[in-house]
Amino acid sequence: MKDYDVIVVGAGAAGLMCAARAGRRGRRVLLIDHAKKPGEKIRISGGGRCNFTNIHAGPRNFISENPHFAKSALARYTPRDFLDLVESHGIAWHEKTLGQLFCDGSAREIIAMLMEECARGGVTVALETAASDIARVGERFTMRLNGEKASCAALVMATGGKSIPKMGATGFAYEVAAGFGISVVEPRPGLVPFTLDPLLQAELQPLSGIGVDSAVGCGKTAFREAMLITHRGLSGPAILQISSYWRPGQEIAVRMLPDIDLADALIKAKRENGRQSAATALSAHLPKRLAQYFAEKAGPAGPLADTADKALGTLARAVQDWRVKPAGTEGYRTAEVTLGGIDTKALSSATMEARAVPGLYFIGECVDVTGWLGGYNFQWAWASGVAAGDVA
Repeated sequence: MKDYDVIVVGAGAAGLMCAARAGRRGRRVLLIDHAKKPGEKIRISGGGRCNFTNIHAGPRNFISENPHFAKSALARYTPRDFLDLVESHGIAWHEKTLGQLFCDGSAREIIAMLMEECARGGVTVALETAASDIARVGERFTMRLNGEKASCAALVMATGGKSIPKMGATGFAYEVAAGFGISVVEPRPGLVPFTLDPLLQAELQPLSGIGVDSAVGCGKTAFREAMLITHRGLSGPAILQISSYWRPGQEIAVRMLPDIDLADALIKAKRENGRQSAATALSAHLPKRLAQYFAEKAGPAGPLADTADKALGTLARAVQDWRVKPAGTEGYRTAEVTLGGIDTKALSSATMEARAVPGLYFIGECVDVTGWLGGYNFQWAWASGVAAGDVA
């Protein structure tokens, strides 16, 4: 049997960070993953440039049944802390909109940086290695790694959620938690496109590929970014963001062109050129096909000069208070994250250690802490990885 101080299961963002921190403390660390390469979700993130953090990251940017749980870890390892690490490795970066930080080059630079940090800590990395038969014996954990026995004093689960199964995502962390009597908040896809009922989808099919600046709300929450109409439904950053707050059966409210009073704009267009149609007037603000769609659906047919201001107000409301009831989402196949996960009531917010099972830790996406789109989930991975890695 091979013995270690720490075994980290999952070589994604959180697992790599945790293993590196534990190794740098002098711990004998084994980092395993069933994939052929480490950090695969890092590699594909941000269009291959890795949106590795967000300078605005704070507790309000995360969803959890306990909104206070993430405060401790996020406060102790900040976006500036990770940026210091990035800069110490000479990785060039830039800021995009809304505080999102990206590599100038490739996401592979972040993976290489984390692997270098693991190497500096003497971490043993075993890829294409699966853990099974995990048990607690005395004060240690035992398991089989590709059939060979191993043990450790501290076991860190960093296997993520169910999102993007084609990359090997599973619910393994939830299974391990259940085996130790730790509850799990029901997982569901997050940051995911919406699907629509067949009639509405057919109606919108000619508009596929059109994007428009929108404020998209559900309940008391709203996000202002681009919305995209696709051949399957609705997507784009604003839709992905609100999907994490949406529940089946709920309606979303879409306010296109949130910076203008569209009713006033249409009335002004009527005064300036009453011979034009509502569709033509709308196309000054919206893509032509989208303007035509709303004009045919809610607008007057004749020239603006023959149209009452009230009717133009009705058309404006159709655009700026567009109500849609999604049929569902595209599910884990395209979801960027998994909502829910290991119940935070079972964990220490300072260390990520299971209260009832000393030496067992859960970090990253498998925990019931889910960030907004825009680098927030990576910041949670780094912060939770550090929280566990500095004590495990």
